[in-house]
Amino acid sequence: MRALIHVQFVVGLFLGGLILGALAVPPAQAAESDLVLGMALEPPHLDPTAGAAAAIDEVVYANVFEGLTRIDRDGVVRPALAKSWTVSEDGLTYSFTLQSGVSFHDGSGLEASDVVFSLERARAEDSVNAQKALFEPIESLTAPDPATVVVTLKRPTGHFLFNLGWGDAVVVAPESAEGNKAEPVGTGPFKFQRWVQGDRVELVRNPDYWGEAVKLERATFKFIPDAAAAVAAMLAGDADAFANFPAPESLGQFEADPRFEVVIGSTEGETILTMNNGKAPFDDLRVRRAVAHALDRGAIVDGAMFGYGTPIGSHFAPHHPAYVDLTGRYPHDPEKAKALLAEAGLGEGFKATIKLPPPTYARRGGEIIAAQLAKVGIELEIIPVEWAQWLEQVFRGKDYDLTIVSHTEPMDIGIYGRDDYYFAYESADFKATLAKLDAAVEEGERYALMAEAQRRIAEDSVNGFLFQLAKHGVWNAKLQGLWANSPVQANDLTGVSWSE
Repeated sequence: MRALIHVQFVVGLFLGGLILGALAVPPAQAAESDLVLGMALEPPHLDPTAGAAAAIDEVVYANVFEGLTRIDRDGVVRPALAKSWTVSEDGLTYSFTLQSGVSFHDGSGLEASDVVFSLERARAEDSVNAQKALFEPIESLTAPDPATVVVTLKRPTGHFLFNLGWGDAVVVAPESAEGNKAEPVGTGPFKFQRWVQGDRVELVRNPDYWGEAVKLERATFKFIPDAAAAVAAMLAGDADAFANFPAPESLGQFEADPRFEVVIGSTEGETILTMNNGKAPFDDLRVRRAVAHALDRGAIVDGAMFGYGTPIGSHFAPHHPAYVDLTGRYPHDPEKAKALLAEAGLGEGFKATIKLPPPTYARRGGEIIAAQLAKVGIELEIIPVEWAQWLEQVFRGKDYDLTIVSHTEPMDIGIYGRDDYYFAYESADFKATLAKLDAAVEEGERYALMAEAQRRIAEDSVNGFLFQLAKHGVWNAKLQGLWANSPVQANDLTGVSWSE
């Protein structure tokens, strides 16, 4: 995404005489029951069980697809397709009772066998689920009757119900599963209508929804990747809302305009300078620590995010009660960074590449970080890439030196224990901590282990931990029900309506 100086943009519009009328009247949605929601990124497809891109869930989570459980706006686990459940005393057996009268959008009824199919598919050896590890604790799945699903685990897993609330764990039907990338068929309160690639995805109200009907009749997700275009779309009324506004430099303008509401919330997005731990010279702890000391988080937040963002020192959300503030572990110290590089035999510096995906935080942040690393002798070649390239080259192919990305999955510190993950980080100690965490149920014990995990990856300087991504919400002041925070990757429209 490209940044434009907002003053220049607005002056240009005034000179063209294009916006005077728009400023005189409030933006208007097409109808009181319709919503146009702007998004900076277009999803690569629409199947949340087959892709890592957050934009997939931002369109379909809770709107089109549902799981046994769901995560609400406060990050709390709630019933969804499972209306209730029981857990055995040993914590190994979960018995779920399904909601009655549920049907998929193609008219077929939901049965327990569909749930078994979905979870077996997610954990299968050939699974393409981006969060396959979530399902590893499952030992077996059975459907003793059409309304009951029994899941037996290999070991007690304290966060199992939370995991089932991820978009990656939604329930799909065997008959339509393979077509969900282009034409998703779920059980949710909205049905997929069409996808005009490069422009928008349209959803319509599901008249046969099993639960409480939504207020909106139609929801359009409009893809507007350019920050200046996002500003123009909001001012002109072409978009009613941006749940994640891509132009933080323009928030002040919207805050001063009574036609709009600006809500700054938090996300689960740990924004990191990812280092390829499996590739020289970043396989050397001294080099990674040198990078950490070269980073000035405050300057990155101010320059890339216009002050919106909370510095972090490990891969953990500051709003979580188990958070440990480790931002002081590697203070900004260019001289210390140079000394560490010299100790690693790189006193003259070195060259590397940094591949930057489209989001503003990455493109703007990458330029700032390149300037900071240059001061300690690390010369970066900036390579802008689109999301498809990033997923193929960086995430799957591990063909990179450095990159910048926000990991927006909830409670995802466990990714540092995954074999063959794109960080290429290997630590038996960290995996042992994760194993204890997976088995722990008592909250105090879990929080202590989460703290231990945070300290371990900070000590190993696995990545350059930058900041927690803020959620910049901008929407028509008459809209109600959009989420202020993002405990999961979602634009949940189930409670959205227009006020009179």
